[in-house]
Amino acid sequence: MKFKTVDEYFEHAPAHSLDYLNQIRKLLKETLPEAKEVISYNMPAYRTRQVLVYFAWNKDHIGYYPTPSGVTNFQERVNKYKHSKAAIQFPFDEPLPVDLIRDIAKFRLEEVGEKKGS
Repeated sequence: MKFKTVDEYFEHAPAHSLDYLNQIRKLLKETLPEAKEVISYNMPAYRTRQVLVYFAWNKDHIGYYPTPSGVTNFQERVNKYKHSKAAIQFPFDEPLPVDLIRDIAKFRLEEVGEKKGS
C-alpha cells in the first residue's frame, strides 16, 4: 500500500507498534519544529531542504533511518543496537532511546542547514 500521509501510515500500523511510533512522532515534532512531516519511501519522514530522518515499524522493531552520517557520527551510542550504514533498529521489548533519537535529529538539522551554500 502506498501511504499519502503519516496519519494513514499509522492507521495501518500493527497495534504493538503504535506506542513507539507515537513516541517517535511526538519527539521529532518537538525536536524539529521547522521540519515538515512527509511520507518518503513510503515511511514517515521529517524534512527541511532535504529529508533529515525517516522511521518505520517492522515486525520486531522500529527502524530509525537518519542517513549514513546520522549513524556514523553517533557510532559509540548506536553500537548497542543492531544497525547498518544508514539505519538503527530499536526493539519493541526495550524503551526507546529518546536522547539518542533527539540528538541525531538535531545533528541532521544542523548538517543540512550547513549545506545551504552548497
